Amino acid sequence: MGGLRPALLALEDGTVFRGFAYGAAGTACAEVVFHTSMAGYTEILTDPSYRGQFVTFSYPLIGNYGVSPDDHESDRFQAEGVVVREATTSGGVAPELEPLLAERGVVGIRGVDTRALVRRLREAGVLKGCIDSTGLAASELVDRARAHPEVTGGDFVDRVSAPAAYDFEDPVPPGPAPAGPGGVSASFVPRPVPAPLAGAAPRVAVVDCGVKRSILRQLAERGARVRVYPARVARAELLAWRPDGVVFSNGPGDPVDVPHVVDLAASLIGTLPVLGICLGHQVLARALGMETYKLRYGHHGGNHPVGEIATGRVAITSQNHNYCVRWDEARARDWEPTLRNLNDGTLEGFRHRSLPVTAIQFHPEAGPGPHDARPAFDDFARTLAPARAAGTGTM
Repeated sequence: MGGLRPALLALEDGTVFRGFAYGAAGTACAEVVFHTSMAGYTEILTDPSYRGQFVTFSYPLIGNYGVSPDDHESDRFQAEGVVVREATTSGGVAPELEPLLAERGVVGIRGVDTRALVRRLREAGVLKGCIDSTGLAASELVDRARAHPEVTGGDFVDRVSAPAAYDFEDPVPPGPAPAGPGGVSASFVPRPVPAPLAGAAPRVAVVDCGVKRSILRQLAERGARVRVYPARVARAELLAWRPDGVVFSNGPGDPVDVPHVVDLAASLIGTLPVLGICLGHQVLARALGMETYKLRYGHHGGNHPVGEIATGRVAITSQNHNYCVRWDEARARDWEPTLRNLNDGTLEGFRHRSLPVTAIQFHPEAGPGPHDARPAFDDFARTLAPARAAGTGTM
């Protein structure tokens, strides 16, 4: 454990929280958000969408069941820092969270009144902050927080996107998983693209803006052969593989800052089935000429109710995003909104009225969270076979 080394969390508005070091010693600045899930801290901290952010856990007890390689959503801890009320251990049942955070250089603070911090973020909106356990003065940390750049710029997606295309294979083999650095399965390393395989499995190309492993797993479990491409993939390279469908993944930052991904999405609409998830939802919206905007404090948690406009059915969803789509009926033409957030009324999904193109703002694989929305993958999978039969996946 990090002992009783004092630590501070200073926000750009001048608010200072005192606690004790958790994870790596040092100083770091980032955007501060809060997450409302009661479990799943490993999945949350390894979600690439959290690059550039400190995660505040509203649930007060973190670390009680340790860390399993099977729960990692990527090959590293992605959050810049961690804020918790009470840190505990697994009692030896599984590798402990704090040593892994320290090993991977992730700073944190424990002993914070996270209820007060969450209320502050809800009132003021997302704030930049600095965590320090080296003894810097609170006033200096406030100044550093104010000077820290916003979580904007396409480089956030570039930092988490795959450096080269690879074919997805479930990285957790039967039996004990070989542990690599930070407790991550050694088989997590992306494999180079092999020669095309024989067989009729539908091919799904995933544009990696920061994709979660469980999204890839859900696609593979539905019989798809999944190939992951960097966010800056050229349209010709992607289509050369002759995919039957394309998924634009989740990821960090502002969709305005990834115009190359927006342009790719626009070029593929009407060519083959497309699914956009989270940032991918925003990317598809911008490809249609829609505007996006930053939410006051974002949607981060496994308990967001989403209503289906046509039927009134409700799903409890897992979400992690700071940006949202402003729906414009005048621009929509052949498109229609399908889902809305029942907490704040924001748009949660839309689709084309005749083409197999769908976008959803939440994470349907729900790692962590409820599984209500997994049928979204079933719906997408059903569009792939007709696409292959029609030849649209062979361009």
